[in-house]
Amino acid sequence: MDHIFWGIAGSTLAGLATGLGAIPVLFPSLHSLSHRLKDELLGFAAGVMLAATSFSLLVPAIERGGPGIAILGIVAGAFLMDLLDRIIPHEHFEKGKEGPSSALRKIWLFVLAITLHNFPEGLAVGVSFGSKNIADGITVAVAIGLQNVPEGLAVAVSLLGVGYRRKQAFLYALLTGLVEPLGGILGVGLVSFMHAFLPFGLALAGGAMLFVIGDEIIPETHHGPGARYSTYALMIGFALMMGLDTVLG
Repeated sequence: MDHIFWGIAGSTLAGLATGLGAIPVLFPSLHSLSHRLKDELLGFAAGVMLAATSFSLLVPAIERGGPGIAILGIVAGAFLMDLLDRIIPHEHFEKGKEGPSSALRKIWLFVLAITLHNFPEGLAVGVSFGSKNIADGITVAVAIGLQNVPEGLAVAVSLLGVGYRRKQAFLYALLTGLVEPLGGILGVGLVSFMHAFLPFGLALAGGAMLFVIGDEIIPETHHGPGARYSTYALMIGFALMMGLDTVLG
């Protein structure tokens, strides 16, 4: 049962990294982030996620189940996230509102958007540990934790910008990451009790992450004049995670 413990612990620690990124808002010297810096931070996060998806989820899925199972899993993961995007009200700063109409304040729709995207990340961590390869699980957990740090900072600063107190902004940013253990429990549980699900589960988590990267994160970082810098930040994040994957794997 060690891998189940590690799956829950790994997804929890990755989710807590959102709070780690939000810590700077507790200091009075931080008032806001420039649009360009926000885009660069999110671009870096997208690169880390992309590398983790490629090397730690999709490659193992192909090796264990073949390309057919991997393709089915990717498509299923994308459809799952597309469905959640359509039925859960949320809002992005650049893309605007998505899902059904809601009376919630705009900032809370943004928080819901971040929370929605954190679920497949927790799922990815749980599925990776469910393979009983602790090294693979650690690699994915580290990747998710790395990309959660700038995401947590962006959420907290955005809350600060609309009038929330510093402690409130930190707490709410932290809470957006705590949905990840739920995804982690689901992922490690499914794989542990239905081992044949592993290749499909890896690909499903990878497809969900690819959908989030392509549909949400990259477009969000390419609306301003600093889009080229966001692209370089993505490449840096990808290269860093590729190196870490080699070392940890």
